[in-house]
Amino acid sequence: MQLLSLTRSFKSKSSSPTEVRLIIGNVPFTLHRELLSARSAKLASLFEENKVSYVLRDIPADPETFELVARFCHGFDPQLSAENILPLICLASHLGMTEDHCNNNLLREALDFFENKTLPSWNETIRALLLSDRVIPPAASLGLIDACLESITAKAIMDPRLLGKPIKNLRSDGCSEEVDEEDECKPNARRKLFVHDWQSEDLTTLPVHFYEPIIEAMKLHGVPLDYVAASLCEYARRWVFNGFSEGEETKFSVYKKNSPREAIEVIERLLPEERGLIQCPLLFEMLRYSISLEASSNCRDGLEVRIAQQLDQATVKDLRIPFKGYAKGAKYDIGCVKRILKNFYGRVTGSGALGITRVADLIEDFLAEVAADVDLEMNTFVSLAEMSVAASLGSDRSSDGIYKAIDIYLDKHRYLTESEREEVCRVLDCQKMSQEACEHAAQNERLPLRVVVQVLFIEQLKLRDAVTKEVSSGIENRSRNESEEEEGDGIVTCREEELRGEMMRMNNKVVELERECGIMRKEIENNGNRRGATKKHKLSVWGEIKRKFGCISSAHDYKCQVQKKKKVHPRHGE
Repeated sequence: MQLLSLTRSFKSKSSSPTEVRLIIGNVPFTLHRELLSARSAKLASLFEENKVSYVLRDIPADPETFELVARFCHGFDPQLSAENILPLICLASHLGMTEDHCNNNLLREALDFFENKTLPSWNETIRALLLSDRVIPPAASLGLIDACLESITAKAIMDPRLLGKPIKNLRSDGCSEEVDEEDECKPNARRKLFVHDWQSEDLTTLPVHFYEPIIEAMKLHGVPLDYVAASLCEYARRWVFNGFSEGEETKFSVYKKNSPREAIEVIERLLPEERGLIQCPLLFEMLRYSISLEASSNCRDGLEVRIAQQLDQATVKDLRIPFKGYAKGAKYDIGCVKRILKNFYGRVTGSGALGITRVADLIEDFLAEVAADVDLEMNTFVSLAEMSVAASLGSDRSSDGIYKAIDIYLDKHRYLTESEREEVCRVLDCQKMSQEACEHAAQNERLPLRVVVQVLFIEQLKLRDAVTKEVSSGIENRSRNESEEEEGDGIVTCREEELRGEMMRMNNKVVELERECGIMRKEIENNGNRRGATKKHKLSVWGEIKRKFGCISSAHDYKCQVQKKKKVHPRHGE
């Protein structure tokens, strides 16, 4: 209504030679020819040559901006603001409304407002950029965009808190970095110099083509990286995680073209390289969105490298990266996890031995979870288990975690053949299993017979070593105290004979167990060569093994237990 009334106020008789009718953005303007010529050098030249078209298609302005020019030409004071200043400067420059053509012209007035009112204010500068998308090329050529970006950067260098609160994160030693919230929310003198209200306009409202050069300049000029990281994380939440909300204000609707994929790629390029500035779960969330949005391989690889730098801070939940393939496959993206692990093992100097142990525990827990996935291929499971085992080489970590994952995998994949089960168990180091795990493995029907025999044989060796150590210790103690004890020789001799007798009995038992293990090994090899062996015969061999080692009282008891179990069929199509 205001625009139409203004147009009518400029109107007079259409036949008057002193008037000209212009159409800007489908909005007609009937204006005074001489008033326009007095302020605009370009229009004056066109009027003299009679080359003025009724539609000026090359004017870089919308009807609202041209209305401000028309008001100024007809003696009205233009209402300047941060929202209209950049389009107005571009239009005034395009129309040649300079001091060379007329004193106190519009371009000088607009530039004074831009330099004295807009640029000194953080909020006003951001507002000016937010609505400048219609005139980016002319504004950039006039240096207006660079002036805004430099102004914002300079203010952030002086007061980094304009970027927002730093992220509370865990340092590499596991301690929480606490931030004084009262101090963070308190305005300071510098901030008051820039804005009347210390609640600052959010930098993350800017589109990527403005946001990226600002952050790059801040990093170059030494703005603290924890504040830069905080701004980047907020930018990811606004433009990637949440997307654009339809309920936002109209002034943001122009940035719906701000592609989330472009945003996540820009964020990855801007992320600091330092470890621990961004929480590990947030990095994993960025990685998941980069995969879903089909971002560039450089973006995904960069996020994987950053995650690897602090993988010891991750949890099993973080590693649950959904598989995005078209064909039916595993539930989680195991390939991505393996790449992250390779990057981590190539950078272990940053986290030390403690970090390696944490990651090994993490992968074992992750293995136990993914092992229940019926679509997880055997080779994939084994390769991931091997990477976890490799981290434990040279350490005293037990193999209980790997054994637990293998047990779950064999339980969910009962259709595997004996040779495939042996391949799954190839990564298991039975010598590092605890006593409880060995006892469970000795009675575990899902394990291949070869592995069970290996567990039992290792237990025999441990038993023999324990007995030998105990007897040797007793003899050494007796010899050391023999010179001090002159009495009780008969008692000592009796104790010595008892220890020797016990050692002989234990040695005989160990020899017997070793002999039986040798027999069972031959039975296993013979059964493996007989392809036509029946399931009943295999169960009888298994029952005989358990009977000999005291797992059940008799073969009859074992058969009764087998009859009570439900028959398990291979799962087809999984």
